[in-house]
Amino acid sequence: MHAFDVLGDPVRRRILELLAEGERSSGAVTEAISAEFGISQPAVSQHLRVLRENGFASVRVAGTRRLYAVEAAPLREVDVWLDRFRGFWEQRLDALGTELARGRRRRRLDGDAVERPKHEENQ
Repeated sequence: MHAFDVLGDPVRRRILELLAEGERSSGAVTEAISAEFGISQPAVSQHLRVLRENGFASVRVAGTRRLYAVEAAPLREVDVWLDRFRGFWEQRLDALGTELARGRRRRRLDGDAVERPKHEENQ
């Protein structure tokens, strides 16, 4: 399965978000996902299996618990693929930053112009 097929499902993306906060038991993942998406424990287990089989999550056994964690390698591959497109939004973000700075400067200068006459009147 391609990385974007794995990440295309909102339930799997949410599971990864939960796991990004730290290792979680399958029960904790199931509880959170069931509450948010209204799906059954077997359905959550299937999503965890897809994540595990495609390298996005790992599992370790601790007694009777199964603990899941994010695996970074497939996410790095996605990041590398996205890198060719990053320039599209970074240029726009840079332009937005420039416009915000201009607006702050303009407000500051306008504020000084408004305050000067008041100050001069009091002298």
